[in-house]
Parts: sequence; C-alpha cells; structure tokens
Amino acid sequence: MSEPKLLKQGLFVRFLISQLTSGMAIQMMLIGLGWQVYLMTESAMALGWVGLARYLPQILLTLHAGDMADRYDRHIVMIWSRILLLITIGALSYTSFTETITEAIIYIACFMLGVSRTFSMPAGQAMVPNLVPRQLLTQALTLTASARESITIIGPALGGVIYILGAATLYATSMLFVLISIVTLFGMKDTGSKRDRSEQRRRELFEGFVHVWRNKPVWGSLMLDTLAVLIGSVTALLPMIAHDILQTDSVGLGLLRSAPAAGAVAMSFILAKYPIQRHSGRWLYASVWVFGLGTLVFGFSEEMWLSLTALFVLGAADMISVVIRSTLVQVETPDEMRGRVSAVNSLFIATSNQLGEFESGALAAWIGAVPSIMFGGFGTLALVALWIPLYPTLWNRDHLVNPESETEIAAETNK
Repeated sequence: MSEPKLLKQGLFVRFLISQLTSGMAIQMMLIGLGWQVYLMTESAMALGWVGLARYLPQILLTLHAGDMADRYDRHIVMIWSRILLLITIGALSYTSFTETITEAIIYIACFMLGVSRTFSMPAGQAMVPNLVPRQLLTQALTLTASARESITIIGPALGGVIYILGAATLYATSMLFVLISIVTLFGMKDTGSKRDRSEQRRRELFEGFVHVWRNKPVWGSLMLDTLAVLIGSVTALLPMIAHDILQTDSVGLGLLRSAPAAGAVAMSFILAKYPIQRHSGRWLYASVWVFGLGTLVFGFSEEMWLSLTALFVLGAADMISVVIRSTLVQVETPDEMRGRVSAVNSLFIATSNQLGEFESGALAAWIGAVPSIMFGGFGTLALVALWIPLYPTLWNRDHLVNPESETEIAAETNK
C-alpha cells in the first residue's frame, strides 16, 4: 500500500489554510498598527508600548492557555481565539474609517492580539499530530514552519502596499483573511485526548525550567539568543526609521519588516542542504556576532538598499542561532520532558521578541533611535565576548548531535 500523501490529508490542508490566512491577517495588522501609531504620536515610546501590550498576555496567560489546549477541543479554542481577533481588527477598521482611533484603542487592540495568539498557538501546535499519519508528521511540521516563514515575508510587504489605500482598508482586508481562517476550522474535529490536569500542567512547566537551568549548554544557548534579540532587536523601531531616516512610506516599511524573514528563509534552505555538523558551539557564537554586526550596519545606514541588506543578513544569522538552539534543546532533553522544555523555549522566544520591542522603544525614547540601535549592536557583540568564558562547554561544543545518538537513532529506525 502506497504511503499517503500529505496534501491529500483533508483536515491538515484545512488546518494549514486556517493558519496561513490568520498569519497573513496578523502580519498585515502589525504593519498598520506600527505605522499608524507612529504617524499619530511620532513617539518611539509608543512603539515600545505596542510590543509590551502584545507581550503581557503571554506572561499572564501562557499556563492557562496550555491547560485549555489539553482540556477542551483544540479547534474550538482556535475558533474562539480567531473570533476575538476578528472583533479586534473590526474595531480597528471602524475607528480608522470614522477617524476616531486613539492611542488607547491601538494599545488595547495589541493586548487583544496577544490574548488571541496566546490561546491559539498551543492549541494549533498540539493539533497537528492528530491530523496526519505518524509517518507524515515530520513533513507536516516542516511544511507548516516553512509556510509560516513565507507569510512573514509576504504579509508585511502586502500590508504596506494596501496601507496606501488607508488604514481602514488594510484592517478590512485583514478581517477577510480572519474570516476565511474561521470558516476553514468549522467542521473539524480534534481527536486528541482531553485531560483535567491544570495543576499538573503548572508543575510540569516549572520542571522544564529546572531542567533547562541545570543543563548548561541548553541554558547558555537559550539565554544567549534571548538576550541578543532582547537588546539587539530593531523591529519596533522600523516605522520610525522608515519615516524619519529612510524617508519612505508604508511600502518601504513593509519591505523592511519582510527583509529579516527573507534572510531566515534563505538560510533555512542553505542549512537544509549543508547542515551544521561540527564546531556547532562556535557557529552559534559566530551567528550571534554577525547578528550584532548586522544591527550596527542597520543603525549606521541612511540608504534603503543597505538597510534591507543589513536586515537580510541579521535575519539569516538569527536563523543559524535558532536552528542550533532548537536542536540543542531537543537532543539534550529526555523524550519524556521535551514538551515541557519546548514550552519554556517558547516563553524565551516571546520574551526576546515582544519584550525586546518594548526595550528598544523605551531606549529610543530616551537616547534616540540610532543610538538605541547602536547600543543594541555593540551590546550584542559584548555579550558574545562575555559568554565565551561564562559557558566554555557551549563554546567548545563540536557535534550538534552526538554521533553515538545518530547511530542509535538509525538503528532504531531500521528495526
């Protein structure tokens, strides 16, 4: 009997369409929020508040969201989270159309976006294994990740173009994508088992923290990547840089937001063909160093082409760091703890991204956008120099995956 083809799995295809359309809506929405709040306030601090408003729900509700994903039908959780997203974007569209939108409305919308994503992400991630045969799971996860990166490129660029027609039009278009996302989820059924284990969920997550702390290569790689993105992130300041320094419009902003994702996708293809096998620790440190260097070049740049190049390079470097860190998390964690440690990893990622946006906005409000970016770039380079003596086992890490482990895996696969 021939192996079933992934794209013939109807439920998975519907799930993928739902994820792509909602992702497109969010990426377009973020372009509108950043550009609109900066045109309204001309304040770097306002851009920082946008990031913080999106981050707070993840800190406050992550444990509860994970618990709900285990206790209720996950597609129902996703539908309700998408309905909340639809209402949020609808309010943005209406207030933009009637010219009654305010800073407060934008911050509330960012918070609601954070709530929606906090609940939909664990439910969506947990659904995939129940939508495809086991032999197609790896392929399904790879396709989902690749599609998500593609949306991160297409969404901001398309959003920047549509914004020319007005913020209300951009948000209305985003609403259409969310509607498609909701419709594709109707009629699906989650076959995963539901368990009432709220307290167990909390204990398990804290056990994941303990394991990460005790494993120095994992802890060192997570903290290095998190701190580098936290202090070196320029995402929140892109509307300010686009408007004040590069003298471009919303289309230029869309291209700037797409550039790091384009670099990440290009690097993912390279790593797929030429995976890192030796000197993995030094590759990790080198990638973070290049990320800091790219940040510095971006801060110095006053030309669009150079800014796009710098963002492309730092996105590519960040992908190397992400691949090494994610692999270390998997190979250094016992199978029975991988779910808990992955949850901790997700929380680190959220902290570096959204909290990094707040940090860069607050610092730019204090010392200016360009000095803030320079501080992030030099800070990242200093962080690499500090981390080498602090985590020598990570610096000296050779094989990313232990050759003995690879032999054992191959032996198990051939049984």
